Amino acid sequence: MKEFKRTGRVALTAFSVGAVAAVVLLLGGPKAPRRAWAPSALDPVPASSAAAEQTAWPLAAQRVMEDRGEPTGRQAKVEVPSQLRHYDDRRRFLAIQVAEWREHSVATPHDYAGLAGMIRQGELVEAPVATESYVLYGVGALADPEPFTHYDKSARLSVAVLDEAELAAESARLEESAARLEESADALRREADSLGKGERARRASLRAQLAQKEKALKAERERAEAFVSFYGDAERRRELSAEREALSALASDFHGRRYDLTAERSRKEMKVRMLAHLRPEALAVMKELAESYRERFGRPLPITSLVRPDEYQHRLSKSNSNATRIDVPPHSTGLAFDILYRYMTAAEQEHVMADIARLRDAGRVESLRENRDHFHVFAFIDGRRPGEELIEASLGHSAASHRVDEPRDAPRPAKNEGKAEARKASKKEPVKKAGRESAGKAGRQTAGKAAAAAKKGSGKASGRKRK
Repeated sequence: MKEFKRTGRVALTAFSVGAVAAVVLLLGGPKAPRRAWAPSALDPVPASSAAAEQTAWPLAAQRVMEDRGEPTGRQAKVEVPSQLRHYDDRRRFLAIQVAEWREHSVATPHDYAGLAGMIRQGELVEAPVATESYVLYGVGALADPEPFTHYDKSARLSVAVLDEAELAAESARLEESAARLEESADALRREADSLGKGERARRASLRAQLAQKEKALKAERERAEAFVSFYGDAERRRELSAEREALSALASDFHGRRYDLTAERSRKEMKVRMLAHLRPEALAVMKELAESYRERFGRPLPITSLVRPDEYQHRLSKSNSNATRIDVPPHSTGLAFDILYRYMTAAEQEHVMADIARLRDAGRVESLRENRDHFHVFAFIDGRRPGEELIEASLGHSAASHRVDEPRDAPRPAKNEGKAEARKASKKEPVKKAGRESAGKAGRQTAGKAAAAAKKGSGKASGRKRK
């Protein structure tokens, strides 16, 4: 750390420029077509409240991204051990992790409110954002500044967790937002209908804009319907009130720091910090791997994912094919973490994989080298793999519409692949006019119900084969 302190402002300035360039490459280049795991701390939102750690993070991240002068990541030629490859039955990898959840009845959080309760009860422990042996590199990348929400896992619906004072304001906001989107969509529709036959390009542009407006309007209507469904029901309303209390309790004293649930930046910082937690058993394994890596290469081990609530996992799965969609995702248990090998040389990757393979042979972890630059590690609570009968019984629970990348290099998407899909989508015909008018009426009715429910409720409440 003394070496870091001597770098001074010049080094920090140089790194800032380099970090920006690196992020551009991470987010925009063909090597990283997906943006889900981009380093959130570069946003910047350090997960820790300690000033020393906020200074240590960019220095640790610099060590992670340093040019090695040789191929790294998927460009490096490595031999992947069988312990980090898929089984003959590809479902088995997830089934083993589901079996661990079932054997130990591991609690998993549906949303941030559930995660807050687990943190307060001491089930999860916090991982500092930067240490000498590891750095949290992208943990909480999808955390947003929006209000905390309750997640209905069965319906995959989210509704804002509000106190009594916020209910009326949210009801009015939903009604106003729906009306504004409806008005904007109607204007685009009228303009498109008024164009002559020779104005095809303009009509196509308006239809594309209209499709986006209708998509936003649909989402707003769904939020309004969820609002009515939850806050108009006495039992659900009590559940939301309890979750608000849990979040408020954590925000008032999050290991010595306070967060303001009404402030956007404060909410985002709190979310990022909540995601920087693991169960003690998994944190011990992570530290063991990190210390071995640091002793051998003098760098901190980059960790990109720790615990994830179901709601966060669902959102991540929309942009990251490695994020599983099964009922009990490994990361929701707090027993899984991901290691980024994007900047590692062949020697570095093989060292980490050898360590992971050793732990797997000892029955302490399950593991996989994912194609998208990560080693996935899942720690067993008692350092013992679940019994075979329980694994076999869990195979059905691990069958999902999810593709875990083969642990070998795969062809990369073409540069213009995303643009081609966008052009294709823009050419789709919009919904029939009659349907739009009917949907618009339904949207206005839903927004009205939201206002009525808030008012009513307020009154009531005052791979290769692996054997």
